Amino acid sequence: MSDSPEEYCQQDVRRFDSDRWLTTLFAPDSKRPALLALYAFNSEIARAREAVTQPMIGQIRLQWWREAWEGIAKDQPRRHPVIEALHRHCRHVNVNDAMMLIDARERDMEDRPFETAAELSAYAEASSAPLMRLAAQALDVPIDDALSESIRLAGTAYALVGLLRAVPFMAAQHRVYLPADRLAAAGRTPESLYQRGMGAEVAGVIAEIGQDAACMLDELRQRPVSRQALPALLPASLARVYLRHLARAGYNPEAVPANSAATAKHFSLLSSVWRRRI
Repeated sequence: MSDSPEEYCQQDVRRFDSDRWLTTLFAPDSKRPALLALYAFNSEIARAREAVTQPMIGQIRLQWWREAWEGIAKDQPRRHPVIEALHRHCRHVNVNDAMMLIDARERDMEDRPFETAAELSAYAEASSAPLMRLAAQALDVPIDDALSESIRLAGTAYALVGLLRAVPFMAAQHRVYLPADRLAAAGRTPESLYQRGMGAEVAGVIAEIGQDAACMLDELRQRPVSRQALPALLPASLARVYLRHLARAGYNPEAVPANSAATAKHFSLLSSVWRRRI
C-alpha cells in the first residue's frame, strides 16, 4: 500500500529538512500534518535548483508550484502527495505567503553572487520568513505587528546561518552566495571560492555575516513568544547552536564535524519551549 500524503510529507521533511521536522515534535498533534505539508512544499521548491540541469527547467518547476497553489485555492488540487496534504490541512493559509516563497526561489536559478550583505539578507528573509508566517497560520495564531517582526528576525537569521553552513556545498557547484562587496574587502573574489577553496579571508566574511545573524537572534530573544506561536519560530533556536559550532571551527564550515550539533539542538529546542523565548 502506498503512503498517505501525510506520511509522504513526514518522510520527506525528515529526510530533507530534519531541523523543521524536529520542531514539529513540539507542535500539537492536530496541527502537525499541516506543518509537515508546508515544510514538504518548502523542501520541494528549495531543491528545485539542484534537481534540474538547466535553470530554465527550474523556473518551470516553480511555475508548476504556483499553479498548484492556485488549484488548491480553487478546490482543484493536483495529484501530488504534498499538494493533496496541503489541500487537506492548509486551505486556510494565505496563498500570497506561499507565492512569496516561490518568488524568492527564482533567485536560486541565478549563479551570480549577491552584490551586498543587504541583498543577501533580503533573500534570506524572503526565502524563510513567509514559511514561518504560514506555519503560524497553520497553528491558528493571529499575526499582529509584534509577531510579524519576530517572524522576520527569526526567519532571516535562520536562513542566513543556513547559507553560511552551505558555503562549501554551494562552492562545489560553482555558486557563491557570500556578498561580493565583503569578499572584495577581504581580498577575494566569488570565483576564488571554487578555485582556491576556503581561507582566513572567507572565514572572516562568514564571521561578519554570522554576527549580523547573531544580532537578530539577540533582538529576538528579548521578545517573548506565545506558546501557541512558538513551534513556528523554533527553527531559529537552532541557528544559535550552529553559530556556536561555526565559531568553534574558526568560521570555516568545512571544519565543523558532521552531526556535532545533534545533542545541542535538542537541548536548545527544549530550552526555548520551557522559556517561551527563541
